[in-house]
Amino acid sequence: MARLPRLTLPDHAHHIIQRGNNRQPIFIDTQDFERMLALLAENVRQFAVTLHAYVLMDNHFHLLATPATVDALPKMMQAVGRSYVRYFNNRHGRSGTLWEGRYRATLIEPERYLLACMAYIDLNPVRAGLVAQAAAWPWSSHAHYTGMRQDRMVTAHPLYWMLGNTPFAREAAYNALVQTGVHTDVQAALTDATLNGWALGGEKFVAELQKKAQRRVTKAKPGRPRLTHRQSVQDTIRITR
Repeated sequence: MARLPRLTLPDHAHHIIQRGNNRQPIFIDTQDFERMLALLAENVRQFAVTLHAYVLMDNHFHLLATPATVDALPKMMQAVGRSYVRYFNNRHGRSGTLWEGRYRATLIEPERYLLACMAYIDLNPVRAGLVAQAAAWPWSSHAHYTGMRQDRMVTAHPLYWMLGNTPFAREAAYNALVQTGVHTDVQAALTDATLNGWALGGEKFVAELQKKAQRRVTKAKPGRPRLTHRQSVQDTIRITR
């Protein structure tokens, strides 16, 4: 079966996952993490991508971003990916591919999933057993949203601003959201939709996306497609002839 083109639409929030080939480490030490952050900061500005959240893990990373144009996100990811592979291979004396194929991405309905996706991203190191609390992992945007540091490449989504009327209120509300955690069903939905490239949201959201997209935005339902009345009549005529 031919691979569907990646689903990318401007002015919509996208959850992105890029993995290392065969789950191998893509960050060996502090210098590697810092290099990736520098490349992200440079290229989100260059390609007009608004970065809302991120986490860098040992063998993969997650982004939550809104591109301004249809090709902004693919160009940004291509630029970051190529530059980082050259750096990583030169520094660590290796050759060949570093990534597990192309990056995976999906569009999410903000009102249903954006804040949950941010918490899901922040909690990756906790789920992996690397730290006990999200705040202990230095390679994510969690500290920016909880007031521990300012991260200039991160831009809060309007839904974050709605968490409170003051910076302290927003930071406390978001920290409480992360501490509460993300339901396993939501975690599974975010992971599955992103890895398979299907839009994640309610029926109305998905229907509106389908009007704008050049490909299917959700998985086709199993079974034969339902025939229209006209198709049924035409088939009946052919059979009876």
